[in-house]
Amino acid sequence: MNRFPCMENAPTANIAASIIGASSKENIRSGRRLIFPLVNTTTNEGPMNRHTPQNELIVSGIHLDLTPSLKTFVQEKTQRLFRHEERISRIRVELECDPKQSVAKRFFAKGHITITGPTLNAVVASDECHKAVSLLIDKLDRMLHRRAKLYKARRYSSTTRAEKHLVQT
Repeated sequence: MNRFPCMENAPTANIAASIIGASSKENIRSGRRLIFPLVNTTTNEGPMNRHTPQNELIVSGIHLDLTPSLKTFVQEKTQRLFRHEERISRIRVELECDPKQSVAKRFFAKGHITITGPTLNAVVASDECHKAVSLLIDKLDRMLHRRAKLYKARRYSSTTRAEKHLVQT
């Protein structure tokens, strides 16, 4: 016998558990798996409509001790890149201190952005580590902006590649 004749009368908290007849904790303890994901029926968000960012930030130091303040500084700066381009899957920032270099170019910041298409790489040298990170993020942001502008120009161009080939020959 169906307890909820129509979907509007069903509670929205845990529909999957009420259909199976047990809570999700009991399902986990007993080894049963839920076949379908939980769906919030109030907003009609399915698994394909949910936006779960899969952004990953990797900060590493080469010949340099990473302090918590430096890590948070890099995290705050890279949030701008994640905001500007949503298809970024990973940003890797490598901070390097080379004491044999001159004072003006002692700290290197290397950035690698993994995104759909070719990976973007940039290197910046500076006299201060925080300054190198800021310059690196600015450079990567310019690269992302240029990439987006080129993709947009290619998408809205009036001639296709075949037409360009015919015009050239």
